[in-house]
Amino acid sequence: MNYDNVCKLLAEKYPTEFARWLLMVEPRGIKVLKTELSIEPIRADFVTFLQTENRILHIEFQTRTTSKPPLPFRMLDYSVRLKRQYNVPVTQVVIFLQESNDEITLSAEYVDENTTHQYRIIRMWEEDSTLFLNNPALLPLAPLTKTTSPQTLLSQVTQSIAKILDRDTRQNIAAYTEIIAGLRFQKDLIRQLLSEELMQESVIYQDILQKGRQQEAFTYTLRLLNRRFGNIDSSLTERIRILAANQLENLGEALFDFSNVNDLEAWLNQQES
Repeated sequence: MNYDNVCKLLAEKYPTEFARWLLMVEPRGIKVLKTELSIEPIRADFVTFLQTENRILHIEFQTRTTSKPPLPFRMLDYSVRLKRQYNVPVTQVVIFLQESNDEITLSAEYVDENTTHQYRIIRMWEEDSTLFLNNPALLPLAPLTKTTSPQTLLSQVTQSIAKILDRDTRQNIAAYTEIIAGLRFQKDLIRQLLSEELMQESVIYQDILQKGRQQEAFTYTLRLLNRRFGNIDSSLTERIRILAANQLENLGEALFDFSNVNDLEAWLNQQES
């Protein structure tokens, strides 16, 4: 799962929080629309419809500054298609995730001989971290916000995640944060401040491992792997299923160093040799 897709997932999972942040209103009755637009189909990263304001919010997450067609033209194209299809005002926001000096991150408009089209731009590295640290839905974006001390910021993120009471929500937010933080910080720092504190030192996980509940440890570890790489192949699942509890603990630590499923397979091969 790439960075843009994780952000898209967050926006689809927490549309009210994203609308509140980007539109600065209290939205009600939000509906997540299909992202395929009519005529010659194209896909927008994320579109949500605020029924009470009779408006469409189009969010575009960007890690790169170059694209074909260029971003400004795409925003014009999306806007026209959305207005044609839904006949309501459209608010468009481009969120640049990775710091860049490219002019595209500064100019929020498309201009040609006869047309001018404007949209909003958010540069995450200029955003105050406070809003993101205090909102679980936006928390995974917090590592990308403005800071003079990366380690301090990630520590604050860790503390905010630890305060989330619901276990499943806490685990999901931790996983999203670990992925998105990779846009800005070294893997070792992320692992030290996020993975070790929230995964390996997790009271739940340690309780499972210390009591030797291999089946529960397997279920927990498989969930982490599926969250990171998508549903993994059944043959790999069966190889993981027979691991001892201590091996599953080692796998839980190692998986944050994996770049793809091939790394997982290599790790399993080492265990079996």
